[in-house]
Amino acid sequence: MAFPQIADLMSLDNPAFRAYIFYNSILILKMLCMAPLTARLRMAKKIFLSPEDTKLLKGAKHGIEDPDIERVRRAHRNDMENILIYFVASYCYLLTNPGTTLAIMLMRLFTIARVAHTFVYAVYVVPQPARAIAFFVGYFVTGYMAITSMLYFIN
Repeated sequence: MAFPQIADLMSLDNPAFRAYIFYNSILILKMLCMAPLTARLRMAKKIFLSPEDTKLLKGAKHGIEDPDIERVRRAHRNDMENILIYFVASYCYLLTNPGTTLAIMLMRLFTIARVAHTFVYAVYVVPQPARAIAFFVGYFVTGYMAITSMLYFIN
């Protein structure tokens, strides 16, 4: 089997690679928003992890677990557990020279699923199965990309 050149696949002339950069940039920005979201809740509730941080606000406490703050932290951790793996899986998937329409659709679907996951988990809590659906959509996209890549390069 003749493999395409990596330079051609990772070229700005390749619409799938441009979509990879675009959607991954959205995911990076989404993850960057999680720390300020946690900090905003900590400041509003005056609850911090470290005693030295309590000096920022009068009446602040430390060492107390708050369910709202913990929810945002869990959503952030879930992002790190899923989005970082997706970055690698989607890169490997691009190396298989996939159809442009399918590749872009999968990247878009993953990005929408992860934004939706954060929204229904940490911003505006929606009862299950909303979070589970958002999680599994992204999970299956990543799995599909990984399996496709593995099968493409198996020989």
